[in-house]
Amino acid sequence: MRRNGMCPLCYLKKLFTRRSDVTDVFYDKKYENGAALTPPMGWSSWNTFRNNIDDKLLLETAQAMKDNGLIEAGYEYINLDDCWHSSMRDEDGKLQGDLTRFPAGIPDLVKKLNAMGLKVGIYSSNGTFTCEDLPAGLHHEKTDAYTFAKWGVEYFKYDFCHNERISKYAPLVYSISLAPAGERDALTVSCEDALLYGTAKLMPDKRLPGGMYISGLDGASGKAVFKNVVVPKAGRYVLTINILKKGFYEKFLIAYVNGDNYCRFEIPSQKPFNLTARYQAFVDLKEGANTISLFNPVATRADSAMIQYQYMGQMLKEAAQRVAEEEGREVKPIVFSICEWGVNKPWKWGASAGNLWRTTMDIRPWWQWMKMIYERNVKLYKYSQKGNWNDPDMLEVGNGSLTPEQNRSHFALWCMMCSPLILGNDLRVMKEDVLKIVTNKKLIAIDQDELGIPAKRVKKGAADILARPLSGGRWAVCFFNKGGRREVSIDTEKLCADGYVKLERAKAYDCEEVWSGKREKITTSLKAQVEKNDCKVFILAPQK
Repeated sequence: MRRNGMCPLCYLKKLFTRRSDVTDVFYDKKYENGAALTPPMGWSSWNTFRNNIDDKLLLETAQAMKDNGLIEAGYEYINLDDCWHSSMRDEDGKLQGDLTRFPAGIPDLVKKLNAMGLKVGIYSSNGTFTCEDLPAGLHHEKTDAYTFAKWGVEYFKYDFCHNERISKYAPLVYSISLAPAGERDALTVSCEDALLYGTAKLMPDKRLPGGMYISGLDGASGKAVFKNVVVPKAGRYVLTINILKKGFYEKFLIAYVNGDNYCRFEIPSQKPFNLTARYQAFVDLKEGANTISLFNPVATRADSAMIQYQYMGQMLKEAAQRVAEEEGREVKPIVFSICEWGVNKPWKWGASAGNLWRTTMDIRPWWQWMKMIYERNVKLYKYSQKGNWNDPDMLEVGNGSLTPEQNRSHFALWCMMCSPLILGNDLRVMKEDVLKIVTNKKLIAIDQDELGIPAKRVKKGAADILARPLSGGRWAVCFFNKGGRREVSIDTEKLCADGYVKLERAKAYDCEEVWSGKREKITTSLKAQVEKNDCKVFILAPQK
């Protein structure tokens, strides 16, 4: 760890201060783009086809979705995962489809798929390359977001391969300047006018204008706050950060404006030809007094990932808005799927960055792996909400050697947990029993329920019991049997007393099992025989 211009005592104090795994989210404004108000439904190329995709496969799959009734059932996205694009960006630095597998280009494919009633999704990685070592989005966020929006893409999966962590070091700031965009004259505010917090400290250097600079803004441990930055009128301004050069390593700084929005400064390793340097960004200020806070929030890998995903999410929103204005149409929001495999606890910050976030490593069509993913995801129910969802990865229903019972349980559990329903099998040769599972209207209705409240596991054991409230004064209850055939039961009072489930107390309940359609009346308990690795899902409605 470098001292980076800090006072010696501050540096020693920081060395012996233990940090948490994930810094508190400094920017926790909910990510809202009008998309994914219910969990997304669609199909992705990765699970079955990996790098063997082309325009013919996508069009055949789209036709199968139409012919099989999947579009009618609610599956609306057809997503190109990794390997859709060329290893070369075009002459303008933009991504382009594989030049031989998508010879007419991605925009042409999007138009054809849209005409078939589907929305198109696409893939990249929050890194210098994708997981298959093709050009990716890190440092190209604005360009790539605009490219996708211009193509008409409406779903974007952003992986985590070849990621580069943001530097935890901050520049040494001696002043800031503000000028209306397009004008020369600027208001300059000295570092001595800032309020300093944490390890932030004024340090002397007679070579600088004012003779002082701020150190100690590194790693979420210090902050400089410039209050009462007064401008004569509201509008867009150029914010210039004036710094003392220090060290042959990268630095990073956030300027948080009026507690509402922020801009980023990525500062490369610096050459010592000059003593000072300046870095600029646009900010929107209000008339009169403004507050600008400077700090580097990156203390952990999770902080770095959060900021990178937040930035791409913002670029997607801005690109969708820009293209809508250019084309004189309504905004096509782009569902933003965060895919960093749960390693940075995205459930703690994902709602500030995107519409859904992977909670686990990649899924496999193996029963034990499936249960592991379920065990990880089911605990995180409190983090899901309308427009922002836990994502335990794509569906493997119909893949591998999963039994019919395991396929049923896999699909039902994902529906109970408010998970995205992204199919991953070959839809052109799908068996009838698999199609029947993934088009079960009542299970899909549970997943897509307008309340958007995921199930809580109310009983854990050889058989788990999950429950969740639904709209219309109904509740869904799932018996998931992880072992041999057994009877599973739960008292209705336990569901009534649970502070999350809150089943309405009643003398009797109408009960429907969604696989069989069997209806019955229950009073004080719900029970059923459940086969090995199978599940049963019930919809309860209090009798009035």
